[in-house]
Amino acid sequence: MSGPVDSSATKSRSPKREARRALVREAAARRAAAQRRKRLAVGVVATVAAIGLVAAVVYFWGHSKPAHKAAPQASASVNPALATKPTVTAGSGELTKLNVTTLVQGTGSPVALDQTVSVNYVGVSYKTGVEFDSSWKEGSKPFSFAVGQGKVIKGWDQGLVGVKVGSRVQLDIPSDLAYGDNPSGGRPAGPLRFVVDVLSVS
Repeated sequence: MSGPVDSSATKSRSPKREARRALVREAAARRAAAQRRKRLAVGVVATVAAIGLVAAVVYFWGHSKPAHKAAPQASASVNPALATKPTVTAGSGELTKLNVTTLVQGTGSPVALDQTVSVNYVGVSYKTGVEFDSSWKEGSKPFSFAVGQGKVIKGWDQGLVGVKVGSRVQLDIPSDLAYGDNPSGGRPAGPLRFVVDVLSVS
């Protein structure tokens, strides 16, 4: 006989069911919390990756662009007087010191020591007026050098300091500030006269 359900037995089983249900609910809560943490972690990783990608793009863009170079402060294009080769004649009298004569006044910045200057020039013998060198020759280009570093004769290193960009100056250079009286290598002897156009500095 199955008989009626014993109420005492039912009561004794209820706490176990409740415990099992509590365990099931706790496990489900733990799984849900784990899933939330996983989603949060994935979101954080994605955000960090996106920020890193943006930073990398910005860095690459900034470093892949060519460095900006300052434009020349002046050139023959802004001073038509420097567009043609000057006529240079011999000097007169005894030349004992460096003389700088401004033939065309430029409006750019003055040349300073250690700056690199670009120039056109004509060089002649001070006594005879015979040309020995020129940047105006066919196939030649303006000449560039660092001022005051001994790359050129002393008359240039000293005479061009303070000359404004865009100027044309005449440098009358005594022998001791040029190549001397008995130079080697086919260089011109004695005092020299140069007409120099200062095209740009950097």
